[in-house]
Amino acid sequence: MSARMSARTIAPLAGVGLGWRPQLEGFADRAQLGFAEVVAESVDPRRLPPGLDRVRRSGLDVVPHGVGLSLGGSERPDRRRLDHLAALAERLEAPLVSEHIAYVRADGQEAGHLLPVARTEESLEILCENICEAQARLPVALALEHVAALVEWPGNEIDEATFVSTLVARTGALLLLDLSNLYANAFNHNWDPLEALRRFPLRSIAYVHVGGGVHRDGLYHDTHADPVVPGVLALVEELFAITDAPGVLLERDGNFPPEAELTDELRAITAAAQRGSARADRSGDAPTRVAADRAR
Repeated sequence: MSARMSARTIAPLAGVGLGWRPQLEGFADRAQLGFAEVVAESVDPRRLPPGLDRVRRSGLDVVPHGVGLSLGGSERPDRRRLDHLAALAERLEAPLVSEHIAYVRADGQEAGHLLPVARTEESLEILCENICEAQARLPVALALEHVAALVEWPGNEIDEATFVSTLVARTGALLLLDLSNLYANAFNHNWDPLEALRRFPLRSIAYVHVGGGVHRDGLYHDTHADPVVPGVLALVEELFAITDAPGVLLERDGNFPPEAELTDELRAITAAAQRGSARADRSGDAPTRVAADRAR
């Protein structure tokens, strides 16, 4: 069965997870995690870092998280990059892999960043073709993550939630729902994150991302190097109030805090999810924290 056919039937990840980084190796060994994730391009599947191999052998699911396929670019996905991602998925015995709805290169030039695609019908066609090609070469299902962007393309024709929902429906891919990216885009571009959240393809979620950031000069910067802000935790609660969501993973890529602070962040994520679950579907039209954050 192809990855595309099996994508909707895969069991979602559960519990609270952590992005594995060499700086967090000891903490990942000691923390009570539900699953983990590793940046695919940082690991050679032939020689796993000992700490990552220990996490894998402990029985945790480890998801390879790609940043280099450039699925939103006009060029077809690089076969070597796809083969690397596939080999790593097999080496880790991963339940799925994930990548971004973005592009990172054009005409052989590397941007060094995840760049947002224009939300147009033309972009949807390009993405669908590239995603389907990737799915055909991957041994497991593919989950797609929407990205944070400080600026919007002037020619956008489709709002983010509709764009992502359409992409998931056309390709059969899973969704990696990033609540920090949702918060960032809503805050920076002045729209309601809760209204948008309800229109994402929530039944297709494989797992959820949260990461830290900072408000600076009237904008929210998704840094992955600062604590998770209250507005993002509020979205975790709202998500679990409106759907039976899967596991939530904390991304931390820099400015690594003491273990006690990381533990507190993981506990805060768990507590937010539990508050949402306790509310069930009683969320109604409750305001989100993003409005309060914008007013500061």
